[in-house]
Amino acid sequence: MQKRESAIKAAVQKHGKERKNLLPILQEVKQIKNYLSRSDVAEIGVEMGLALAHVYGVASFYHFIDLEERGQNIIWVCKTISCSMKGSNDIVMTLKERLKIKLGETTSDGKFSLLETNCIGWCHKGPAMLINDEPYTDLTPEKVIQIIDDYYTNN
Repeated sequence: MQKRESAIKAAVQKHGKERKNLLPILQEVKQIKNYLSRSDVAEIGVEMGLALAHVYGVASFYHFIDLEERGQNIIWVCKTISCSMKGSNDIVMTLKERLKIKLGETTSDGKFSLLETNCIGWCHKGPAMLINDEPYTDLTPEKVIQIIDDYYTNN
């Protein structure tokens, strides 16, 4: 609790209480915990003098600001029509089988969460996914298995 509150106060102090600084504050606090809880959102609103509904509205709009606890590594698979036509459904199936989870779930060891999102900016090299902020493109089921195995080995 202390770490969260001090992180929120520090972020607000660093960026300022103006409404235009809400997104960088949300991002900074999210970096520390890997997600924003309801109490984090409420505390940010109090610190900035903003309505809870406004803070929640901004936080929930962006897919990269998680409002629930996720795994250490967050996998975002692109679900646009471009990536779909290039085989993203096979990529999702491979990830589900390898990680033994469904979309929206986190592995029992807390290493991975599996999510789908709209365009991540790599459709020209699809199918594509992000793990945390690292893009992986031109995916095949075999390539995905190797990427996941590398994360388990190196992280």
